[in-house]
Amino acid sequence: MDRAEGQIPEQTTGRQTDFTHEKSFENRQLAHERFRHAAERLLNVNNWHEYAGPGSSKFSLTNNLGDEVAGFAKEGFYFNIDLPAPGSDTGDGLEWVMIESITTDGNAKSEEEYISMTVRPVPDPRKAETDIAHFYKDVTTNTLIVKRMDKTVSAEAHGRNETPNNEDVDLYDKIRNTIIALAFRIGLSGPQWKKLAEGLVEYGEK
Repeated sequence: MDRAEGQIPEQTTGRQTDFTHEKSFENRQLAHERFRHAAERLLNVNNWHEYAGPGSSKFSLTNNLGDEVAGFAKEGFYFNIDLPAPGSDTGDGLEWVMIESITTDGNAKSEEEYISMTVRPVPDPRKAETDIAHFYKDVTTNTLIVKRMDKTVSAEAHGRNETPNNEDVDLYDKIRNTIIALAFRIGLSGPQWKKLAEGLVEYGEK
């Protein structure tokens, strides 16, 4: 049974997206070692741009006040996303999400081990305003999973309930959020998430 899939929120509205990259190994020990490396990369949000490669979005991990922090992601932390596209007014040019949950299970001896991170759009934590600072509404989630099933390691990105944030925002953000959400809907987000999933598994490995 794939227990990691249980961490993905239910799809009830809007659009759903799924991207996966996987690699198989000669034995479980080699697979476990690669899983550990990939899991560390998943938690190292500040380096996601490097893992995904040139042309990708830039990610900055922050505390709940919006101050940038070093180290690994934790539940309750935020991060902002600097898209290679016009930024929002609400987020002063950035998209903001909160790390809603981080879940781990399994070990080197088990058939499956995984780590998952689910994030959700939120207001800019540096401001008093409560408007969502993201091109998607806060019903939307993204769940990133690194897992090992026997001798195969994979990284996955699962978007759920992807709904444009084009109601309680100013006119610029209404137009901008609709356009970017539409671009993601027709598949322009695919290269970003595919490259990140591949990088989480493959980056710096021989």
